[in-house]
Amino acid sequence: MSRKLTLREIEEKIKGLDIDDALNYLHSVEPGFGNSIKRLISKYEKKKESMAKEIARIDAMYAYERKAYEKGYRYIAGVDEAGRGPLAGPVVAAAVILPDNVCIYGLNDSKKLTPKQRDSLYDEITEKAVSFSIGIVDEKQIDSINILNATKTAMEKAISSLKPQPDIIFIDAVELENIKIEQVPIVKGDSKSISIAAASIVAKVTRDRLIDELDQFYPQYGFKKHKGYGTKEHIKAIKKYGICPIHRVSFTKKFTL
Repeated sequence: MSRKLTLREIEEKIKGLDIDDALNYLHSVEPGFGNSIKRLISKYEKKKESMAKEIARIDAMYAYERKAYEKGYRYIAGVDEAGRGPLAGPVVAAAVILPDNVCIYGLNDSKKLTPKQRDSLYDEITEKAVSFSIGIVDEKQIDSINILNATKTAMEKAISSLKPQPDIIFIDAVELENIKIEQVPIVKGDSKSISIAAASIVAKVTRDRLIDELDQFYPQYGFKKHKGYGTKEHIKAIKKYGICPIHRVSFTKKFTL
């Protein structure tokens, strides 16, 4: 007669199963455990409900892409940027072409995610993407041409480097005059389109990693913590030490007078 598994052993046994298989197994052994296993069943039922909501959310974010595929477009590029507001560092844009029917759970506006979630999604996006590319415009060019034009330039660089080139571009409320590919502006697109959401994550992670590298050269400013944004700590450091080579002069004038 085989030994009866403990509840802990059952938990280990179902760890690698998908939710439905785990629930089926739990229900099959439930008669021998009574109330002690009901909590585990409840836990997995909540997981199933949460997963169903996530699938529905991702499906809704796929609506723009679905319509474009139905119209015959093949390569859809989502475009977004990170770093328009900081006092230091570059603005970084990303362009991402995802394959049709791709499924990336957790995909969302980068601002709604933790750094750990963004890093994990970055790896999955860049692994699954048909193509992705980065455009970077540094702080000196931002001072020269202003942040709006610098953002557009970064986006144009990212799009131009995509291989294959996209048939259509989904972009969050910016019109790129120098790009002749059809553009679809989507307000708050990073939470409405999987392509723009993917681009927002790739841009944000890329920029954060660049700033983290620069932090070692200018540790007194705390870049690794605030990524160049105008926090109280950052402004206090500017007033104490002045600006460094990666500060945007046009953004920091009022703090250095």
